[in-house]
Order: sequence, then structure tokens, then C-alpha cells
Amino acid sequence: MNLILLTHSREIQKPSNTGKLVQAVITQCKTIIWQRTQADESLLQLIQAGNTALIYPAEDTPCEAAELHHFEHFIIIDSTWQEARKIYNRSPYLQKLPRIQLFSKPSVYNLRRNQITGGLCTAECAIELLHAAQNSAQASELERAFHAFLTR
Repeated sequence: MNLILLTHSREIQKPSNTGKLVQAVITQCKTIIWQRTQADESLLQLIQAGNTALIYPAEDTPCEAAELHHFEHFIIIDSTWQEARKIYNRSPYLQKLPRIQLFSKPSVYNLRRNQITGGLCTAECAIELLHAAQNSAQASELERAFHAFLTR
């Protein structure tokens, strides 16, 4: 399983960004800075290979977590929810991907306002994805780091 964090440029320097935490703990994780006018070529190649899914809320026929084995690469949009919607809406290549919606416990992330109901921060999303893929060791390691991050 490979994680790709498609990160908004403003997100990189924010002290509340949990994507950096995911990158530090998960060895199979790559960060790509989202560019509005030009998609990252390596990301487009992964998408063209056909074994990539987007972790993003989907009301219209989302893939279930049980279908994770069909994919090798998972993209998580690393940004605020407002920015994530813009990234998704302005990136036709993301809209073509199968979307996986994670159903989990409510978010405990409290470092930002304007969270959406049922929404998870980047680290929580990665934790739930790892659990769903039965990668409990990495999920637990990231969960410990995330809770330490919240209480620092």
C-alpha cells in the first residue's frame, strides 16, 4: 500500500498540518504539492496505471473499504476541507478516480475550525485506511504519534 498526499501549498507551513506526521511515520508515503494549472506528471502516470483510488467522501456509489485490495496507491487530499473541495473540483483527473469513503468514529482533531460532519483530518484518514487494510502495526504507530501531536 502506497499513500500519496496531494497537498495544498498553503498546508505545508501550517503547524496544524497532520500530513507531515503521516509522512514521518509511514515509509510508503509520498507528498505531492497540488498545482492548479499543471498536474504532477508522476501522479498522472499512477492514475493511468489504473490501480489508484482517492480517499474522499462519495455519496454516489463509493467503494467500500473491503475493496481496498483492488488498489495499490491511495491519494489523500491534504488540506483544509474548503481547499480539498476546490482541489477536487478543479482536478478532472481526481474526479475520474474510484473514491473510497472511510466510515469511522468521529474525528478527535480539534486544531481547526470549520470541520465537516464526519470528516477526518489527514492523519485520521491514514489511520483508518491502514486499519481497513489490516496494517495494524503502522496504524497503531501513527495513532500514537497523532495523539502525541494533539497533546503537545
